[in-house]
Amino acid sequence: MTSAASILVCFAVKEEASHFTRLADSRPGVRILLTGMGRRNAERTIAAALQERRPRLVITAGFAGALLPELTRGEVVFDVDKETGLEPGLRSAGARPVRFHCAERVVTTVEEKRALRAASGAEAVEMESGFIRSLCRKEGVPAGTVRVILDTADEDLVLDFNQLMTAEQRIDGRKLAFTVLKNPSKIPALLAFQKQSAQAAKRLGETLAQVLGFEPD
Repeated sequence: MTSAASILVCFAVKEEASHFTRLADSRPGVRILLTGMGRRNAERTIAAALQERRPRLVITAGFAGALLPELTRGEVVFDVDKETGLEPGLRSAGARPVRFHCAERVVTTVEEKRALRAASGAEAVEMESGFIRSLCRKEGVPAGTVRVILDTADEDLVLDFNQLMTAEQRIDGRKLAFTVLKNPSKIPALLAFQKQSAQAAKRLGETLAQVLGFEPD
């Protein structure tokens, strides 16, 4: 069991963090940081957080897309520094070690996933963890990536979310609403995606809580 003292747990957006935030409420020594999506946001926020209060351990968590066909939706995957001591607990919780690729944009289609898998050899893709862990290595802070598969290797995302981003890599609500109004047939798929996201966040939150040594009340 890993002590939860001085642990910084990073998520890009609140939807990823939602379940863990409830489980970690009032737990001493656990800080939750919302970095925002993509490289610029992740690097800026983690750099400030490390300067403000140096943690003993950083976990970068959230959703990931599968590049390996065997990975299933809701499966927790990880890659951690040995110094974190997290691997035994993650394996016991049923999580799977993988190689991540940290992308500059959302990978939305099966074709993109196949091409990225062939080019990188990675098994899962995300957009922040690689950049966060690079800064942690420079600062000498042990870190690990723990993510949950949201979309499998053989499925497209319901929308091309890259087209809905602001310059700051945030989802533009007006663009999203306009896209949905233009494509009302997408609504059932979007509602299903929202439900899948909530289920994935729950699975991730429960796994992190178990590994960090506190079970749901």
